[in-house]
Amino acid sequence: MGIIQGVLKEELENSLRMLKRYRQEYKALPKGSLVRKKVKNKEYDYLACRENGKFALKYMGQLSDKEKSEYIEAKKKRLEYRKLIADLRDQVKFIKRALHERK
Repeated sequence: MGIIQGVLKEELENSLRMLKRYRQEYKALPKGSLVRKKVKNKEYDYLACRENGKFALKYMGQLSDKEKSEYIEAKKKRLEYRKLIADLRDQVKFIKRALHERK
């Protein structure tokens, strides 16, 4: 086995390990995002998410600023993890091609 193949295999193992970790962290984040609805001059917070493949709004009541910021941060982190996961999947595919591996 050549030096380059050894480096590629090591990089493949690292990428797969990181991909697994990112997926676990992504699943641990709270699902959905906050939506504010105005009803009769009052604003209410709802959590918009999917349940069993269908869109659902859950009434959250009056949320504190801290709770709102947690949902906003979770939404940002989900977007970051989606990008990282997509990039890693492409990287794994490229390395496997370079190593002439099949699925």
